[in-house]
Amino acid sequence: MNRLENKRILLGITGSIAAYKSADLVRRLRDTGAEVQVVMTRAATDFITPLTMQALSGKAVHVNLLDVDEEARMGHISLARWADVIVVAPASANFIARLAHGVADDLLSTLCLASNVPITVAPAMNHQMWVNAATQQNTSILKQRGIHIWGPGEGDQACGETGPGRMLEPAQLIAMISGMFQPKTLTGVRVLVSAGPTQEDIDPVRFLSNRSSGKMGFAIARAAAEADATVTLVCGPVSLPAIEHVNHVNVRTAGQMYEQIQSHAQHHDIFISAAAVADYRPVQIAGQKIKKDDNMINLQLEPTPDILAGVTKLARRPFVVGFAAETEHLEANAKAKLKNKSLDMIAANQVGQTARGVTSGFENDENELTVFWQNGSIKLPLAPKDRLGRELIAVIAERYYAKNRTQDS
Repeated sequence: MNRLENKRILLGITGSIAAYKSADLVRRLRDTGAEVQVVMTRAATDFITPLTMQALSGKAVHVNLLDVDEEARMGHISLARWADVIVVAPASANFIARLAHGVADDLLSTLCLASNVPITVAPAMNHQMWVNAATQQNTSILKQRGIHIWGPGEGDQACGETGPGRMLEPAQLIAMISGMFQPKTLTGVRVLVSAGPTQEDIDPVRFLSNRSSGKMGFAIARAAAEADATVTLVCGPVSLPAIEHVNHVNVRTAGQMYEQIQSHAQHHDIFISAAAVADYRPVQIAGQKIKKDDNMINLQLEPTPDILAGVTKLARRPFVVGFAAETEHLEANAKAKLKNKSLDMIAANQVGQTARGVTSGFENDENELTVFWQNGSIKLPLAPKDRLGRELIAVIAERYYAKNRTQDS
């Protein structure tokens, strides 16, 4: 699986002659399947035009901090939240200095301050500027803050001199960006994921279901595959494309999902129950379409099989991660489910509008999770579901190995 497929790369371009390399970098990134949005400083536009970068990225290029149309949507914040990683290439000495000292006087520097994703800079400048004590001190500050400094390379420079200060080549940067995503933390681990809704028939044309799109479960399965796990995805009816290198098992009803999960779980090391399975189903399914008239009808429902309880009772049970979609009392309800169902972990999310007025959960491209385990928890803030899936897999991998170490000792 290509590690950059569907990844969101925000590329910052600053004022340097090396900006011409950024055009090739964008083209190569898109060839890997990544989405790219370009942000340019004013000085960068003197070296390469926004129109060129727009043609290569397929998206509008952002230059102005206070763009009236964008700021109506808080553009600098939405861009910061959109990105999976920010890459500044080339990064001039001036930009490095401003970033080191928290100056936010243009769109790119503001985005870097407003973002909580990894940031990397690829310096490009005259070799004397690079070795200058001020530049070295500024890069040291950035490294201490966890910002990656890639390069510079050494060789002939545009000014005719030779020394360190060349921006790394696009192929080198592509390899380094790829390495930022989901290292092979689950090599040799078998992961079973459930996703999507179920449909419980009322009659031949009607059924009970819910608003799950399956996007969160698919993001988790994709992230597990990126982490080099062997992944099986049991999914209800969804309108999402299949994930490369993931074994898909399609079902409709809660009963079918129960049977498939029971069959596969004992052969897997981790089970992540992200599906929104119906809790109830009609006791009787009408053989013919129920005709509408003026009378009320009573629909008698019975509980569906408890998938999590079935898995935790297996003789060879996997590491089990449940999900709790709550409209109120999120922490109390999630912790009760964690205990009552004997789970190893549970990921809880607030369905509907959060306290900040942000809509998350079902039918959205963003979500936020609070993950609980015995004597611990972690908050994963609002983010695109693909990024959230990677963050969750990282937490699951850490807890999975921690449990195995405890059992082996």
